[in-house]
Amino acid sequence: MYSGIAFPDIDPIAFQLGFIAIRWYSLAYIFGLIGAWGLARKMSRVGQSPFTVLKIDDFLVWATFGIIIGGRLGYVLFYNLRYFLEFPLHIFALWEGGMSFHGGLLGVIIATLLFAWKKQVPALAIGDIIACVTPIGLLLGRLANFINGELYGRVSHAVPWVMVFPGGGPEPRHPSQLYEAACEGLILFIILNGLWWFVPKYRNRTGFLSGLFFVLYGLFRFGLEFFREPDAHLGFIWEKLSMGQLLCLPMILFGLWLILKSRPTVILKKAERQNR
Repeated sequence: MYSGIAFPDIDPIAFQLGFIAIRWYSLAYIFGLIGAWGLARKMSRVGQSPFTVLKIDDFLVWATFGIIIGGRLGYVLFYNLRYFLEFPLHIFALWEGGMSFHGGLLGVIIATLLFAWKKQVPALAIGDIIACVTPIGLLLGRLANFINGELYGRVSHAVPWVMVFPGGGPEPRHPSQLYEAACEGLILFIILNGLWWFVPKYRNRTGFLSGLFFVLYGLFRFGLEFFREPDAHLGFIWEKLSMGQLLCLPMILFGLWLILKSRPTVILKKAERQNR
């Protein structure tokens, strides 16, 4: 017998202007980018960051293309390559859905490296700020996944908040999108921004917050995938591990390497010598 709570029947379309439908998922991307941009501008005024307000304004366009192109290509390559090899024109059908966080992350990393090279700004100085603002988009994106009734959790009767998702069959499932919104979005945001604003020694260790983002997101995502239903066309990739979990492993290792390699900025060292 079903025990749990009812799935809130929220229309995936936020509002409609004639034949143009504006979906919550699209708004999540838009407000995620706007929120990240606004917070990044505020953060650039703190300390001695070489990632200035003007450079952040320029970088917004680079980041947007990195997220969209990387996210789509990541989904194509990591999650549904066989289908898109058969129907290559569907790669451009973004309105049909299908974005990969890990692909979007790679897209932003490439955009950051190119931008840093062109503007002569240390890439990790950019990365530390991006790491702190990215959870805004992650939070909104997971909430949009929940509204769409997609990427739902595995069948369970163990907790009272399970629910039946449209398209997920008659069995109650974990609302894993909300777990991810809480951990990958809210908690990750609090940790990274708490260190940035209230513990300056970590803000001034270039690369530390970037590395911590990779480690914590990877750990959160790896653990929460045990509550999430694997993609139907992929299933488990190795033993009981999903594609998302396997992609998190190099991410965690890379984050640990960044943390170990992080050092106080040159500007901070000069200031310390002057104070002495």
